[in-house]
Amino acid sequence: MARYKTIDRNPRLIAVNLQEQLVPGTFEHALDHLLDHEIDLSAFDARFSNDECGASAYPPAVLLKIILFSYSRGIVSSRAIERACREQVTLIALSGDSAPHFTTVAAFVSSLGDEIVRIFTQVLAICDAQGLIGREMFAIDGVKLPSNASKLRSGTRKDFLRQAGKLEAAARTMIERHRDNDTRPTEPGLDEKAAASIERMHQRASQIRRWLADHPEDRKGPKGTIRMSNRTDNESAKMATAKGVIQGYTGVAAVDGSHQIIVEAQAHGTGSEAELLVPFVKDLKPALHKETLITADAGYHSEENLKELEAIEVGALIADNQMRQRDERLAGQERYRDLPDPLHDKSGKQKKTRGCFRPADFHYDPVAGTCICPAGKQLYQNGRRCHIKGLEAVKFRGAKRDCMKCPLRKQCLRHPETTPARQVAFFVNKSADNPQSVVARMRRRIDSPEGRALYGRRFATVEPVFGNIRHNKRLNRFTLRGRKKVDAQWKLFCLVHNIEKLAKNGYPKAG
Repeated sequence: MARYKTIDRNPRLIAVNLQEQLVPGTFEHALDHLLDHEIDLSAFDARFSNDECGASAYPPAVLLKIILFSYSRGIVSSRAIERACREQVTLIALSGDSAPHFTTVAAFVSSLGDEIVRIFTQVLAICDAQGLIGREMFAIDGVKLPSNASKLRSGTRKDFLRQAGKLEAAARTMIERHRDNDTRPTEPGLDEKAAASIERMHQRASQIRRWLADHPEDRKGPKGTIRMSNRTDNESAKMATAKGVIQGYTGVAAVDGSHQIIVEAQAHGTGSEAELLVPFVKDLKPALHKETLITADAGYHSEENLKELEAIEVGALIADNQMRQRDERLAGQERYRDLPDPLHDKSGKQKKTRGCFRPADFHYDPVAGTCICPAGKQLYQNGRRCHIKGLEAVKFRGAKRDCMKCPLRKQCLRHPETTPARQVAFFVNKSADNPQSVVARMRRRIDSPEGRALYGRRFATVEPVFGNIRHNKRLNRFTLRGRKKVDAQWKLFCLVHNIEKLAKNGYPKAG
């Protein structure tokens, strides 16, 4: 009969050299050397007044090592970090076998504030000294991540007032119904259930009323438009993504094209990327050289942004929504597009049908001043130098005798049963068509062979960075509330990426 070795799982003490767990060339070795020898953490000393009395505190370097290494392994929860400090040998080595309580870890991350900006800047200086920042191109992009806030508690003040009124009305109805049934036999325990339900409704209504009293105005956008507030985290935003609507923040990053170092990182509570570009570039400008090129996708494109970038003398290539349609290299790209994910596709099974004829379906001759409809009939001009939304336009209208009996009437008119004739307008001196406009100049530049080659580097520069953070590191949500705290956590995410780049490029150098 075969004999096998006995496997003994009885408890025993194993001698482990903690320093040998930090192998040169690894992320943890670079992190340990960086925080012990390169980064100035003296700013944290002001937090403590325990020079002569009071308990000793955990060194900030140790807490940062624990947090950044845990983030690099996809561990974000403070309770999970505390457990890992007791179980993972690498974390035991980094922390010197100290296991901070999860409340200590959570409080440290929440209170980083301005200190994380100084740490981020110092790490960038080290990356620059290692020759990892080329400053030829900075690719800007953003990623929308959910945060510790409920999207069910989003709305305007008007929405919240209506919710509070409904709750109070429902509570009154239940009370009246309960009084009507006082004389009738009821199910045992029904009185207690009804009382508890009414109490919950009053509490929820009171919470909404208190929130409204503390926030007397709606959130406003940069142009004064009303934005949805959130009773959980009023600085977060309700944002549409490819996989549904989330309540969270947009993490914006500028990535250097040389070694994919993140040179600037910010988190904002808005889903509008266009409004973030100019303030972000102004914060980034100290890191720019005269020849540095900024690239961004169509989400950041607007005429105001292009004008502002020219005013502050920043070279940029920013795509517009029609750039891919104008690129002959991408002809026929639709047939290669992935089918929608049935688990996340919100469009429904019915494919949207094409609407009425658009102005592009009409043949407009600006020289002759004529317009021919899709049915081949000539429209007559009934408005010249009209102004629509601040833009100059030329208007045409079809003749009733032609439109009333036209076989294409249902395709041309939105309400063919009531509208007698079709009207169409063509804008003149529109910014995209004006050869002297900033939009037209950007189009010419990005459509040139040189512009296409430069802009083509953007995708390979910035997208792998977000893929590394979200997929490889599993840092796919914020766990804090408030823009300042979320911004600090986003910088921690980006620090993990930058330190990993340092480690892969041989930091620290031997000797």
